[in-house]
Amino acid sequence: MEIESVMDGFGRAVDAAGVLAIVIGAAVATLLAAMALLRSRDGTIYTSYRERLGRSILLGLELLVAADIIRTVAVTPTFESVGVLALIVLIRTFLSFTLELEMTGRWPWQKPATGMSAEPQ
Repeated sequence: MEIESVMDGFGRAVDAAGVLAIVIGAAVATLLAAMALLRSRDGTIYTSYRERLGRSILLGLELLVAADIIRTVAVTPTFESVGVLALIVLIRTFLSFTLELEMTGRWPWQKPATGMSAEPQ
């Protein structure tokens, strides 16, 4: 029983880190966009804001999936909980892929076109 409570604590900590990644990332992206808007009015502010926000959401989703895996495998390994985990991972993976496609214009497994940087600006 002791290991289960420790793993549950780790799962909750990773859950909290995922939520914090999204919240802090959204706040930082909004603050940087507001500062850029005050400095200039060029058309790249919206694009960079969306990319920063998307990155923080992706990071948060990855951490939330990790927390679900930790808690399901280590704490409650039943067929029902594994099935629920599979559905959650499927939905979050779909969200991650569509966010990646939205941000970069390509699927995660596609290489960037020649002449383009690997990381969006």
